[in-house]
Amino acid sequence: MNPVVHFEIPYNNRERMAEFYESAFGWQMQMLGEDMGNYVLATTTETDENGPKKTGAINGGFFSNCPDLPAQCPSIVIAVDNIKESVKNVTAAGGKVFGEPMEISGVGQYVSFTDTEGNRVSMLQPIPRNWHAPKSA
Repeated sequence: MNPVVHFEIPYNNRERMAEFYESAFGWQMQMLGEDMGNYVLATTTETDENGPKKTGAINGGFFSNCPDLPAQCPSIVIAVDNIKESVKNVTAAGGKVFGEPMEISGVGQYVSFTDTEGNRVSMLQPIPRNWHAPKSA
């Protein structure tokens, strides 16, 4: 199975949004710059180098609401082993993929789609953890 690994929610005012989630739920918000699309990472659970420490818990992020783009609504991100194959599977199952997978530096390949019910969902083929580590002999 391909697990849900991340959530995404649009924002209109990132400072107001960050203050709300920090105040209401104690989440830690990390504001990324223009080079990362002004994305805001949300840490909702204790995390280490292997990801969330609590089984089943996920972290997420917030993106700038762009009314000109389709399906600007809360969504989930599903981790996949092979994004090209998963794009084919989504299309064959009746979903509609939004463009081609894009590279998110240091994260992996990402693409959004709508399912047969019109829900926006995304897929991520993550870069394997410790991909940069030297190979052991």
